[in-house]
Amino acid sequence: MKKYFFLLMVFPMLFSCTPNSISNNNPYLPNYTFTIDINMNLPAYSSLLTPINAIYYPNQGAGRGLYIFNTGSGYVAFDAACPNQALSSCSTMTFKKLDPADPLKIDKTTVVCACDSAEYSLFTGQSAGKQYPLKQYRVEINGTILRVYN
Repeated sequence: MKKYFFLLMVFPMLFSCTPNSISNNNPYLPNYTFTIDINMNLPAYSSLLTPINAIYYPNQGAGRGLYIFNTGSGYVAFDAACPNQALSSCSTMTFKKLDPADPLKIDKTTVVCACDSAEYSLFTGQSAGKQYPLKQYRVEINGTILRVYN
C-alpha cells in the first residue's frame, strides 16, 4: 500500500514540470537541409582563421545565406534571415555599420535586420527584447575545412 501511495505522489510530479528553455523552432524561418564545406585556405574565407571575425556566405542552399563567426574558442553559423520577421525583401541581415559615411567600417560581431533595425550578437545569436534568436546551424572543423550543415 505504501508503494502505491508513493507512486501516486511521485508520478504526477515527474510529468507536471515543463522545461524552461527557448525553442529553436521559428515560425518565420523554414528548416533547410544542406551541407556546405568551406576551405579557409581560400582568400575569400581566410579571415575566419582570425578570432572574433565573421564572413557572410551568400545563399547556397541555406535560405538567405549564412553568417559564420570565429568566436575565438570555436565557430558558429547563423541564418542570415531576420528571425523575428516574415521573409521579405528587407529580411536579409547585414553587418552593423559603424560609420554611415564609410561603408568599409563595419562591426563583424553584430548583424542588423533592415526591417526593424534589431541588432543581433554573433556571439550569442540574441537580440534584446526579441522573441526569437538567430537560427543556428551545426559546425564541424577538420583542419582548415569548415563544414556547416543542418
